[in-house]
Amino acid sequence: MRRALTLLAVTGLLMAAVPVASAASPRSDLRVGPMMGVVHAKGNARPGGGGGNPNLVYHNGAVMASGAAVTPIFWGPKWSGSAYQGDVVTGLHGLYAAFGNTGYMGTNTEYTDSSGAHVSKGVSISGSLFDYSATPRRAPSTSTVLGIVQNNIANPVTNGYYPVYTDIKRGSAGYCAWHSWGTVKGVLVQFAFFFDLTGDTGCDPQDPGTSRSQNLEALANVSGHELSEAVTDPHGDGWYDTSGSENSDKCAWVFSQPVSLNGADWKIQGNWSNAAYTTGTGFANRSGQKGCLYN
Repeated sequence: MRRALTLLAVTGLLMAAVPVASAASPRSDLRVGPMMGVVHAKGNARPGGGGGNPNLVYHNGAVMASGAAVTPIFWGPKWSGSAYQGDVVTGLHGLYAAFGNTGYMGTNTEYTDSSGAHVSKGVSISGSLFDYSATPRRAPSTSTVLGIVQNNIANPVTNGYYPVYTDIKRGSAGYCAWHSWGTVKGVLVQFAFFFDLTGDTGCDPQDPGTSRSQNLEALANVSGHELSEAVTDPHGDGWYDTSGSENSDKCAWVFSQPVSLNGADWKIQGNWSNAAYTTGTGFANRSGQKGCLYN
């Protein structure tokens, strides 16, 4: 199904408004990728995946070896109101600012590209951007979300990661978030999509006892998921297992301990480690396979 989605993205979801990548760009035949690393809502979540040997397999493509340069985009007219923003915008900015060079991001660094370059645990963040244009009533396609990135990013960079947070409620969609890739102004970049998760029990990590809003807690968990997958499988040809699950997919909705980032604890899932599975360490995912790590 994963490969079929990729074919669909190449042949059927190309967006004419997005320029073709330059010949020097990896995967320059692609203008927009499919939904990858989908965080299924808890009622629809699959087990960890990868029957038999569950480890991730390298598919000869890119990893993000130079760090992720994050620019969050908040899309939708509701973001113009301070009451709707609440603590989400500042909270997510602080989260991304705290991610870099942590043990949590270090869970991704065992994975390499064909040259032997390791995934970087570096994360930098620039100021948030706001797009108050109307959002659709239903879940948008990857090409639509890439169009929002293109409309707001003046100078895209190859290690750019552009998470798009919307005011769209999940409704009947069976997932909370996803990541993908595409070309913006001729540059191949990484981006992600997030629903408004306020009051959404299917996407709530259930972390009572903090002063954060439930929406921020929910978005923080899936933001860690998508960022970790964007750095290990940015273009759909990096690291994933035989069932198509990426490193965060394999540990979704399993929490062993808080993730400490810059002195603050967050309830964020761990990530799959081939090394931990091989040595029988780490904590178990929903399939009972040990190999999930926080640091």
